[in-house]
Amino acid sequence: MTVLLLNSSEKDCQITIFASEKLKNITWSADRKLAKDLLSNINNLLLENKLTLNDLTGLAIYKGPGSYTGLRIGITVMNTLASSLEIPIIGSEGDDWQENALKRLSNNEDDQLVLPEYGALPHITRPKK
Repeated sequence: MTVLLLNSSEKDCQITIFASEKLKNITWSADRKLAKDLLSNINNLLLENKLTLNDLTGLAIYKGPGSYTGLRIGITVMNTLASSLEIPIIGSEGDDWQENALKRLSNNEDDQLVLPEYGALPHITRPKK
């Protein structure tokens, strides 16, 4: 089982690859560049471990609560990858979200589509006019 795990709920974004054991984990300050940098960081982490997207057998995403924009971007990217690669995706919450997601994937579960859990209504600035 080769699984890509993503937590984009905070300013610092974390990507982890698991294959029987933890291979590599990267964290970077995504701040306002998450949409621009996420796919290249995923690709670079895979390349460093001599893997491609086609080697992945599952995806796991932290679904919240957290940053509205961070969750929206991360979950959209992971849902798109799961659909295009035709592999299962799991959305998970809590401090042990990675362990829970890996357990669910090993039990052949698949959420098919992960929706964010923001924890509160999003704070969206109203137009000034």
